[in-house]
Amino acid sequence: MEKIVERFLKYVKIHTTSDSESNSHPSTSRQFDLAKILVEELKELGLEEISLDENGYVMATLPSNINKEVPTIGFIAHMDTSPDLSGENVNPQIVVNYEGEDILLNEEKQIILSPKDFPELKEYIGQTLITTDGNTLLGADDKAGIAEILTAIEYLIEHPEIKHGVVKIGFTPDEEIGKGADLFDVKKFAADFAYTVDGGEVGELEYENFNAAGARIKIQGRNIHPGSAKNKMINSIEIGMEINRLLPENQKPQYTEDYEGFFHLTDFRGSVEETEIYYIIRDHNRELFEEKKKLLSEILRLVKIKYGDHIIQIDIRDQYYNMKEKIEPVIEIVDLAKEAMEKVHVEPKIQPIRGGTDGARLSFEELPCPNIFTGGHNFHGKFEYIPVESMKKAVEVIVKIAELNASER
Repeated sequence: MEKIVERFLKYVKIHTTSDSESNSHPSTSRQFDLAKILVEELKELGLEEISLDENGYVMATLPSNINKEVPTIGFIAHMDTSPDLSGENVNPQIVVNYEGEDILLNEEKQIILSPKDFPELKEYIGQTLITTDGNTLLGADDKAGIAEILTAIEYLIEHPEIKHGVVKIGFTPDEEIGKGADLFDVKKFAADFAYTVDGGEVGELEYENFNAAGARIKIQGRNIHPGSAKNKMINSIEIGMEINRLLPENQKPQYTEDYEGFFHLTDFRGSVEETEIYYIIRDHNRELFEEKKKLLSEILRLVKIKYGDHIIQIDIRDQYYNMKEKIEPVIEIVDLAKEAMEKVHVEPKIQPIRGGTDGARLSFEELPCPNIFTGGHNFHGKFEYIPVESMKKAVEVIVKIAELNASER
């Protein structure tokens, strides 16, 4: 347990936030800071085929210790953290033997992590929690996954009595901005299947995710002095607000759950003269996903009729699809993870991801890739935390998956 905490605390202090506005690969050069450290750790562990390419992807191989052919398995985690909140100067706090009360994250700002707001905290009474200091996110998404994979690999190396086939390790950049799989070399990785270690609370096991698209809308207004604006001014901000009002109120993230999709307004900036807004569109059902895109396009068509065709530009782009259709034909890899969890006394929680992972994209590139838990909660914000005991269980699950993959089951 001490080793995984040591690794995790080391990684979260390295600033690796990705940048959705960047056109470089990776989107931020600071992601190389962590990548280079991981390469050195992989070398110290004695792994083979260690590489860090010019795009920021780290790969390595743990050779088989058995004399028979079994499927090559992979474990993948991402190095970047979300741009939603600062990932610089992360200062983790450790709460030993949590008693179920409020946790004061930041006295100056009176930021409190409370079971009144996050009742699942009560499930971790008596455990050790790692939290933020209220100024940044923590980075358990997905530096916990990295720490768990490396700790599991180290355990396999130190315990050769645990038999396993070839195990591949992959660490990716830019997952948080939807580009983690863009330049992932599936052929080089050479795994038959893999798991992203990028989920939430202990026990999560996911092989369904949203179909996803992004919509960027540019509105060209006409600014006239308000004193003489009658029949002349076109206020692009108000047109943007009108578009947003025309979308279904009950299809916003704050009103949806489980398999329900949504339109999420993530950015709105502008002036009377020019406004730009950005939506993400999500649905597990492919047909409903296509209907959502059509609805937005129809709303914009009507707004163009009202204000003029030249007023609005729209760019809707698909980002990833539900990996369910690629995983179901090889559902035994989900069953393998489920059995591994049960063997180490973790109750599997098979549920859809209300988001996406690198594994969704990779599954459509012939690398079936379900997602397993890291143990973290409240990702992307100042209330993020992770129980150390959950991280330890993730390590046990990874080890057990590798062992069961090589066994006669």
